[in-house]
Parts: sequence; C-alpha cells; structure tokens
Amino acid sequence: MVFQPLDPNRPPGRRLRFKPVPVRVLLPNVITLLALCAGLTAIRMAFESRLDLALAAIVFAALLDGVDGRVARMLKGTSRFGAELDSLADFVNFGVAPALILYFWGLFELKSVGWIAALVFAICAALRLARFNVMIDDPNQPAWAGNFFTGIPAPAGAITVLLPIYLDFLGADRGKAMIWIAFAYTLLIGLLMVSRLPVFSGKRVGKRVAPEMVLPVFVVVVLFFALLVSYPWEVLTSGTLMYLVCLPLGWLSYRNYQRKDAEAATAVAAGVGATEAPSVAPLPGEIGPDGDDRPNRLN
Repeated sequence: MVFQPLDPNRPPGRRLRFKPVPVRVLLPNVITLLALCAGLTAIRMAFESRLDLALAAIVFAALLDGVDGRVARMLKGTSRFGAELDSLADFVNFGVAPALILYFWGLFELKSVGWIAALVFAICAALRLARFNVMIDDPNQPAWAGNFFTGIPAPAGAITVLLPIYLDFLGADRGKAMIWIAFAYTLLIGLLMVSRLPVFSGKRVGKRVAPEMVLPVFVVVVLFFALLVSYPWEVLTSGTLMYLVCLPLGWLSYRNYQRKDAEAATAVAAGVGATEAPSVAPLPGEIGPDGDDRPNRLN
C-alpha cells in the first residue's frame, strides 16, 4: 500500500511517520500520470482544433495504459492506490477526452443532440470502469474467463470511437450525413462498452516468447510503429475495422468455453450417477446409517 491509513487510536502528540515507498511501486504510477497528461493534452489540442495532435495524444495514452499494469506486475509493485489512480486516469483519457474530441470535431453541429452523444459515451466509459473494478476479484469466475473482458475495454473504446475522424483525415466527405452517422456510431460504441459482450482481453498474450521468435517480434513491432508514424490514419482505420470484425469471434469463443464447461459438468454428473447403485434389502442384525436394521449395500 502506497499510503498507509491513519490509525484512529494513535496516542496524541506522537508524530506520524510513513514508511518509505519503494521505487518499484512509484514507477507504474509515474507511467499512469504520464498517460493522464497525454489525455489532458488531447483535450487542449481538440479545443485548439489541432485534431491530429489530439488523436496522437490519445494513442500515446493508450500505449502507456497498456504498459503501466504490466510494469507493475513485472516489478511486483502493484498497489490499491495504483489501481484507483489507473481507473481515474482511464476515465479522463478514454472517456472524457474522446467525447470532447468528437464534439469539437463535428458533433457540435448537431447542437444539444451532439452533446448528448458525447455525454453518453463518457458516462458509459465511467460505468465500464466501475464494473471492471467490481468484477476483477470475482472468485466465482472460471479460469478461462480471464481471457475475456465484459464489454469493450475503455482504451479500445476510445480508439474505436474516433473512427469518423480517421475517415475524415483520409478524405471522406464530412457532410451532415457523416455527422449523423458519427452520432449513432458514438452511441453504439458507448453501449458496447457497458454491454455483456465477451471481448478478447489479450492480457495473457506476450508473457512468454519463444527464443526463435524474439527477432521476428522485434521486426514486427518496429514495422508497426513505423507504419503508424508514416501512415497514421490508414493504420488506425484498418486496425479499428479489424477490431470491430473480431468482436463476434470473441463471443463465439466465449460460448465455446461455456459449452465445454457444460459438457464437462454433464459428464461428471453422469459418472457420479453411474457409481451409485440401488440399495438392497437389509440383512438381519445390522444397523445402517439411516436407522434401518442394516446399512445399504451395493449389488
């Protein structure tokens, strides 16, 4: 725990001293604060109509968000304080900032209707994060449930909901029809964030890399970032579309796991039933556990 709670029974006049905080606990929180700075900067860039820099800041915040948790687990520096800070930063970075960027981009042309779409998306992001914090320690979940999120996660929702702006930078006509499509699309992504749709989490991907795959992984990562810097709108658009197409695949995989669990439970129940044999007539002189003259016996 980064900050120890105050002891109400502390003797009066005694100076309160906090234990030194290890650097390994501070480092993940510093990364989270850097992501928060990127999200706030994105809001400023959107207010100044510098949407390209605003989108770059959101992408940068999403990259940092994917790093801070892994760094905390690698350094064994997880803390309750860091978890709460991460949730607050995610709400600003992936709830408030994308909603304001979309509003300043074109939803303002719809006046109050456009503002309602921005509000709904930000509120859905807050509800999504609150539900995640509640469900993260659910002991009743099966082991395979860790492969899935419930609803689109906040960082992915922020990157995905900005698709109309990517298309605008690619030369799509930003007419009235486009604004209304963006309005409906913003509401759709917000609802998917708070839905019960199973989505691949990817949290268990990349923990171990085979030795022969180290160099190819380096090449792929460098190639991806080179393409992202050189062709940002093409890469973001194609990545968003691929993500949307993969959403039904996550649902099908989740149902497949559920079906296997149901089949396993049925097989176990059938096996238990097969081992049970009918009772026979009691033998004289024996007392059974049911109060009969003899215990039940197997044929």
